[in-house]
Amino acid sequence: MDLLAPTIGNSWKRFRRRHLRPWRTMSYQGLRVHYKKHLDGGGSGRAGSFGQDYIPFLRSLGMPKQPRVFEWCAGPGFIGFSMLAHGLCETLCLADINDEAVEACRRTIKDNGLESRVAVYHSDNLADIPGEERWDLVVGNPPFFAGPTHQYEIRAYDKDWHIHRAFFAAVGKFLKPGGAIVLVEDSDGSSAETFRPMIESSGLSLVLNRQADAGRSVKHYYIGAARAGEPKPHWLQSPPAA
Repeated sequence: MDLLAPTIGNSWKRFRRRHLRPWRTMSYQGLRVHYKKHLDGGGSGRAGSFGQDYIPFLRSLGMPKQPRVFEWCAGPGFIGFSMLAHGLCETLCLADINDEAVEACRRTIKDNGLESRVAVYHSDNLADIPGEERWDLVVGNPPFFAGPTHQYEIRAYDKDWHIHRAFFAAVGKFLKPGGAIVLVEDSDGSSAETFRPMIESSGLSLVLNRQADAGRSVKHYYIGAARAGEPKPHWLQSPPAA
């Protein structure tokens, strides 16, 4: 039986998640991010999660404040909103295929008066992003696993890496000159070499491969990409790890 097929039980679970489970908030430097527990794929910084490691990691690279950041597979936007709150970006763009995650982002935008600084799109990968969007930096906490062991974990499963492939194939047209991509991945599901062919076939180059802080997220690592043939941002000048 296809466990993802619509059933009465699944319909009830979806109804319960959307209408009965309470909205919660996380605060980053006074910025209140709205979410429901099932929307948190690790970005919140709650016990055992890793998404907030982005903040000290990007600072450790000496990254200056970015004019516009895009969070891919944003969910409630924990990473992007936290970057905004910590002064790592001036404006923010968010997108997710889950309409409930988009609703969470809209709640956060309204609650914090961020209508002039944050845009959110309901989008299947990058397919529904307006063509005029341009980003200095792309971050993201995408699904980590391509194998069948994780096929029923919707937030974790990227069958045959098709989500990643579509992302790398499309993201270049949205990058500003000198723009960069920095994603967090899981070493139990991949390595930088898993993604190198996708990156290079899309006119990009791998410019960063760095293990996360072993004291907090030993299984996670960061990969960075930039448009091939363009100078890398100065804060990504160090070569990828072996």
